[in-house]
Amino acid sequence: MAAPAHFKEAVSADAGGTEGWKTAEPSDQLPRGAWWILYRDPDLSALEEQAAKSNQSVAQAEAAYRQAWAVYREAFSQLLPTVSADPSVTRSRSSAGLIGVGGVGASGATQGSAGTSGSTSAAGGTAAAAGGGTHTIFDLPFEASYEVDLWGAVRNTVSQNRSLAQSSAASLASEILGIQAQVAQDYFNLRAVDEQRFILDTTMEDYRASLHLTQTLYNTGIDSAEDVSEATTQLETAEAEATDLGIARAQYEHAIAVLIGVPPGSFSLPVKRFKPNIPEIPLAVPSTLLERRPDVAAAERQVAAANAGIGVARAAYFPQLTLSASAGFEALSASRWLDWANRFWSVGAGASQTLFDGGERFAATDRAKAQYDQNVAQYRQTVLTAFQTVEDNLVSLRVLSREVVQQHRAASSAETTVRLSLTRYQQGVDSYVNVISAQNIFLTNRQAELQAQLKQILASIGLIQNLGGGWDRAQIDSDADRAKHAARGVEPKAEYAPAETAKSVANPPDLPAPEKTPETMLKEDESLTAPPPPPPQ
Repeated sequence: MAAPAHFKEAVSADAGGTEGWKTAEPSDQLPRGAWWILYRDPDLSALEEQAAKSNQSVAQAEAAYRQAWAVYREAFSQLLPTVSADPSVTRSRSSAGLIGVGGVGASGATQGSAGTSGSTSAAGGTAAAAGGGTHTIFDLPFEASYEVDLWGAVRNTVSQNRSLAQSSAASLASEILGIQAQVAQDYFNLRAVDEQRFILDTTMEDYRASLHLTQTLYNTGIDSAEDVSEATTQLETAEAEATDLGIARAQYEHAIAVLIGVPPGSFSLPVKRFKPNIPEIPLAVPSTLLERRPDVAAAERQVAAANAGIGVARAAYFPQLTLSASAGFEALSASRWLDWANRFWSVGAGASQTLFDGGERFAATDRAKAQYDQNVAQYRQTVLTAFQTVEDNLVSLRVLSREVVQQHRAASSAETTVRLSLTRYQQGVDSYVNVISAQNIFLTNRQAELQAQLKQILASIGLIQNLGGGWDRAQIDSDADRAKHAARGVEPKAEYAPAETAKSVANPPDLPAPEKTPETMLKEDESLTAPPPPPPQ
């Protein structure tokens, strides 16, 4: 596939060109490392380690890979001769009616069988009088057969199954990477819910303070019962929204439990603030990193397997040549079983050719070619999709980095508006409706800022996944990071030590204690309802 020299969304449009057609060199076997340590969250690191070991989808993909590898070994065995041994001891009795007929003599021995002899015995008379004879034959044959691979049918079969096993290995790597990315996404979604509940909890403290102020003004005859009712409605609406977040948190927590292979009923994560740590992504990501994507490698190996399948189909047009040989020992008694004189052997060659099959071989070849074309198109589509997803994540990171700053500014401005509207309400300039409107706008902007931060960190996870799983550790830790760790006297990995899994706690967990107490709000209300100081003389 044609690979661009630069990603469009990483550099300016006029900064690059194209490299022309490029031969794919799958590099999915390169180590990806623990890419999640970029986010510097011990809880996430613990979950990622457990997911790679205990996830059942990963276990299925690993078993499928072992099956594919076993099929390849079976195909490889066809390159070598097949040798078998079939020792036997046979005792039989011949019918008296067949003596002298069909090669059976009066003694009861069967004649005309190459390399076979027998002995007879009859109690109380001759074999004829006894109605026949008994035979004991000791046989120790060895047989070997080998199909001469003149037209590459066996070699192409081996190549086909080897490519399929490699494709299965890439699918396993893709499954692991996908599960790890899903764990990170669900984890940060859960932390965003925790942060949203913290925002609502803080907002409810403000609403309680506003309600207390409104109630105080109503008791002094300054405010109306309508303002008290509006303040109460606003507080109760926020409380209901905070309670509803328990459903989302429980679902994310249950999803993480399944991803790490534990029952949801025995897994919980404690409430924790959302602290997005966006890793630094190189501005110009080399397109060769796409070769590390396991899904691209799997698609390329499927093309190679289909190409070998065409060779297998074409070999059916030509005759098959088989070499065979057999040797062994035959005797009348066990004591003389291995005597050299009792040896036998034979060698031979055979060829087979289908003269008429009603077009079966033509149809099989056409099917193999069509399957190859299908896999080629699938491979090219996989590559195009890979470039698309990387471009999507790059533009998301670039745009969201600005959007987060803009949303933060909007939230700060809304907070200022709340303070100003509250002051105007206290001085009797504005009605309480303006205060409620300003507070709702402030809450909406804080939640929008949180969602922008969440989308930004999810885009970074998607970019790492679409680039094949991250970068080398030397590219992750900068010189400044290493200097910081050296000054602290600890190894870098100590910062990412896995945390223990929390005990099961039903959702929604308890919110942190409010920062404001009723006594604090009462003092604030008293200061707000106090008459303004006299103007200076």
